[in-house]
Amino acid sequence: MIPPLRELGMALRSRELSPTEHVTEVLDRLAGDTCNAVITLDAERALAEAAALGEELARGEWRGPLHGVAVGVKDLFDVAGLPTRAGSAILADAAPAAEDARVVARLREAGAIVVAKLHTHEFAYGPTGDVAATGPARNPHDPTRITGGSSSGSAAAVAAGHLPLTLGTDTGASVRTPAALCGVVGLKPAFGRLSTDGVFPLSETCDHVGVLTADVHGASVAWDVLSRPDGTGGGIQAPGVAGVRVGVPVDDYWRPADPVLAAAVDAAVERLRAAGASVVEVRTPMIDELAATYPAIVGAEAYATHAAWLSERPHDYQDATRDRLQPFVTQPAREYVDALRARGRLVAAMRAAVGDVDVLVLPTTRLRATPIGAATVEVDGAAVPVRPALLALTLPFNLTGWPAVSVPGEVPDGELPAGVQVVGVGLEERGMLRVAGALTRP
Repeated sequence: MIPPLRELGMALRSRELSPTEHVTEVLDRLAGDTCNAVITLDAERALAEAAALGEELARGEWRGPLHGVAVGVKDLFDVAGLPTRAGSAILADAAPAAEDARVVARLREAGAIVVAKLHTHEFAYGPTGDVAATGPARNPHDPTRITGGSSSGSAAAVAAGHLPLTLGTDTGASVRTPAALCGVVGLKPAFGRLSTDGVFPLSETCDHVGVLTADVHGASVAWDVLSRPDGTGGGIQAPGVAGVRVGVPVDDYWRPADPVLAAAVDAAVERLRAAGASVVEVRTPMIDELAATYPAIVGAEAYATHAAWLSERPHDYQDATRDRLQPFVTQPAREYVDALRARGRLVAAMRAAVGDVDVLVLPTTRLRATPIGAATVEVDGAAVPVRPALLALTLPFNLTGWPAVSVPGEVPDGELPAGVQVVGVGLEERGMLRVAGALTRP
């Protein structure tokens, strides 16, 4: 098991552990992965970079808390010298990328070592992680169940203990849902805070770059490094939530299907209250109408990217992806424009409804990890469609663009992980992560 980022960074900086030793262990773990999380290993380059970074440390040169740390990136990001296949046979013959995506380049500048490209739901168009040309990703907690998607390999690799930090993308759920289902931390910053240059698009108005880590401190370190050119950990806020205003949405829309998820949120809210936060119930009467704009917007923007391939090579898509894209061949442009206009109006109404709180606390998903390939599952005698249940509670915050993070919640039954979502309303990422940290510290 690779240690969390805090312990790993300290061991590397003190030279108790060398980058080469660390990267060698990570590569061995990834080579033996049983979750189908790994698409490509970049072993030769990673070991060469590890040796060079080790020499820097020997000279007393330190780039910051990611110096010598092995990281993996979702196979939606360009990595110089490696193809970007996005989980699809459409890109089976893709040429190697000429340069790194901007956020990948920033990781390298900070001393991180990119060791692998990781599994993604095909073209990031799905929240399950079991639709890809390379087959389904498997949950480390139960290999018969999904990881969640679309950053499936990124979550699985952290949950399995292979990597301390991975990059993902989040258009409606794709960092937070796999984080929740795999029991790790998934951070979606505010829209536009991390560059999407060099990342294959799904929906340009909803796409976010995010990170997955084993704990909140690791996410805070990664955010500090990625969000500031000189980020070296100094932007991490001290713990404490006294006086923080916590909103708990109580509309039916926000209610999970799995009662364990509701209990996890209740426990999280009580923990914040005990630590000095004030808690209020909030109502969002516009939420159903706002959520209804999501498929029209994302579907139209995705179709604009895929129109030529869908016409010329439809059978090179996975069936589920093709079936999701096909209706947008005939969607009138007016429906897309109407959805964008409604989104603007309803986001403003949402902001007005919850604007008096600093954060919202709610479930990340309506279900925990479901069996691979299952379209519906039964909960308390009722059939629950899987895909909407994994999207519904996260997608509103792609439409609003607010920062959000999923952290592991308490699971009284000791079984599959549960995710608790903290959403920044009056707080930006660092403040939001401070609240999230209060939920996970012993």
